[in-house]
Amino acid sequence: QVQLVESGGGSVQSGGSLTLSCTASALTYTMAWFRQVSVNGREGVAAIEGPDTTFYAPSVKGRFTISQDKTKNTLSLQMNAVKPEDAGTYYCAAVHARVYNRLQDNYYKYWGQGTQVTVSA
Repeated sequence: QVQLVESGGGSVQSGGSLTLSCTASALTYTMAWFRQVSVNGREGVAAIEGPDTTFYAPSVKGRFTISQDKTKNTLSLQMNAVKPEDAGTYYCAAVHARVYNRLQDNYYKYWGQGTQVTVSA
């Protein structure tokens, strides 16, 4: 069992920056950030596989950076040039395996409770 706790959410102005953190009881082979922007499901934002292979949704590539700190068992998401459409509840997710689609939520076994990001104009 892996426990995940997100932090760092809050309000940010459009064009600003925000860093989300996920403290894990243990890091896993594949970890990711998802966001829920509607009742229709979660959108994969960024994932990291193995030591440092990263994947990004096209909508955030070049603006967001996913990273992990093995010494602190933390996963981070640096969000730059934030846009109004980045608002939502962000979730940290983990799975003890390499998965076919790193940005698809049904591959992940462990989930945090989420942290809210609001973007003001």
